[in-house]
Amino acid sequence: MNTVILIPARYASTRYPGKPLVELKGSKGDAKPLIQRSVEAARRVPGVDGVFVTTDDERIAEACKAFRVGVIMTSPECRNGTERCAEALTEIHDPDLVINFQGDALLTPPGFVTALIDHMAANPDASVATPAMRQRASEVRALQAEETQGRVGGTSVVTANNGQALYFSKKLIPYLPNHALDGELSPVRLHIGIYAYRVAALRRLASLPVSRLEQIEKLEQLRALENGMEIRVALACERPLADVNTAADLERAERALSVRP
Repeated sequence: MNTVILIPARYASTRYPGKPLVELKGSKGDAKPLIQRSVEAARRVPGVDGVFVTTDDERIAEACKAFRVGVIMTSPECRNGTERCAEALTEIHDPDLVINFQGDALLTPPGFVTALIDHMAANPDASVATPAMRQRASEVRALQAEETQGRVGGTSVVTANNGQALYFSKKLIPYLPNHALDGELSPVRLHIGIYAYRVAALRRLASLPVSRLEQIEKLEQLRALENGMEIRVALACERPLADVNTAADLERAERALSVRP
């Protein structure tokens, strides 16, 4: 399959304005902007035919020249990364598969994306796929503590037996009765925000109006489910490190980068 990775990058982030250009130090003490480190993470995925940044901001486009990545300029009217990726399709030559790789996902293991590509190759009827990871009981307890303090610790997903997503939520799902966390592994699966799209599915999803549940949860993948589109969930084996969502995450990300080869 002709597979491309698109990295949506927006300067005017609500939670962290200018985030793509914030510099992080690596293991050699070198400082690079977040968007460059995300591009480098995407380039570590084998078997990909191209990596592009999609943005509406000239500052991000200018910064990308230094590390020689293709940039596709998109409209500032795009409401999320999915719409930005769909608009970028006009500038890409006939891809079979599009990977939406988050611009703050610099710590994502390449195996997460490889698993999605392999899943789509093995399941030609699948139109959208995304990874999730089963949580340890200790990890769920940490997420519950964050919920108690009013913070969102991640997005969880429940699936049918065939791996088809039934629902995504910023609340922990499913409901955990007494003794649900007695074992090492819990029933909770944490969603990892990377998507593999067939081109037709990406275009259809971007053309749909914002859905009711999408507005409530602020999760764009719910637009697909509410409109009858299937999302396959591929279970990931590697354990990812946290993305950079706020300024408070920078120190943790730099610590993780410092121990990388």
